[in-house]
Amino acid sequence: MSREFDLIVFGATGFTGRRAVQYLHEHAPDGLRWAVAGRDRARLEEVANGRPVIVADALSPSGPAEVAARTRVVMNLAGPFRRYGDPLVAACVEQGTHYCDISGETARIRDLIDRYHGAAVRASTKIVPFGGVSSVPADIAALLVSDRLGRQPHHLRATVRLRGGTFNGGTVASMIDAVESGDAVREKDPFLLGPSGRAPSEHEKDPRGLRYDARDKVWLLPSPMGTSDTRAIRRSADLLGRRVLVREHLAFDGWKGLAPALTMAAGIGTVNALLKFGRGRRLMARVVPPGKGPSERQIADGAYALSMHGTDAHGNEVTVRVRGDGDPGNRITVTCGCEIALALVEDQGILPQTAGVLTPATAIGSGLADRLGRAGILFD
Repeated sequence: MSREFDLIVFGATGFTGRRAVQYLHEHAPDGLRWAVAGRDRARLEEVANGRPVIVADALSPSGPAEVAARTRVVMNLAGPFRRYGDPLVAACVEQGTHYCDISGETARIRDLIDRYHGAAVRASTKIVPFGGVSSVPADIAALLVSDRLGRQPHHLRATVRLRGGTFNGGTVASMIDAVESGDAVREKDPFLLGPSGRAPSEHEKDPRGLRYDARDKVWLLPSPMGTSDTRAIRRSADLLGRRVLVREHLAFDGWKGLAPALTMAAGIGTVNALLKFGRGRRLMARVVPPGKGPSERQIADGAYALSMHGTDAHGNEVTVRVRGDGDPGNRITVTCGCEIALALVEDQGILPQTAGVLTPATAIGSGLADRLGRAGILFD
């Protein structure tokens, strides 16, 4: 593909966009032709540090087409993704340009599949959402477990442990958009992204409430990433022709974990309560507006860990663990998103020969674990 650029970072001036641009300044290989794009030239030039600047509006008639036509890969970091990402997806499919973003909003991804999957397949184009902490670690860990267990149906049990973690303005805006658009209701369907033709089993229904697991001696809550992670894993399994049953919890170890578990449950309940009412949503948007997020110290103090345990009908068991330092929604997400973009640019010859609206596991494959490992997110 002969294009002016290998990669364009769209939404480069937002909170996550700025961090992604900094990551690429530090980690992009020599010779990578990449540029930053967005609506405000002055703000773009502040982060570009010598990279080319492209002024384009995702909501204008010509902006998305111009961006897509000039590059091999678009990485979009501008949310809410239904509003700013979907026009770029349409343009990328039209231009045969690969696209990735960090969206985990499954209702929006369902609509992308319905609208663009067939056309993207015909264009040999990869459209890759789920590119952040929701749901790269879980999707790739599930792929590694499934590869080792083979094609037999198997159960996956994911447990996530978090330290720190603070919303940025883009995440809050996406949460508000999901409620106001009705997407939040649609996302309650465990099989929104497949498989079709059957009802979810008990193991596949989203967990509720706080409970104690006496076997593992942990307190369990519904995982904040669970809705995205489980749907991404099922989408991957569907595309790969595998049958997996998956559920995800947030875990707090031992009896000492009860207090932080209750604190987390109260925090989640407060956020959900605020989201139900217009006044509450406006308050959240004022407290954490677009472009704002946690401090560097808060980001550095965070950590993410996931255990993906698989069991097949014959009793064979495989566990893959993932761990990474830094705020999950900010540092882990930025690393995952950037490494997917770099893989789409650099690894075309070794990526799975897939196209359409995909997942990290089906678009990039198990090699993403090696990339992330070199970037500090370890799979073992």
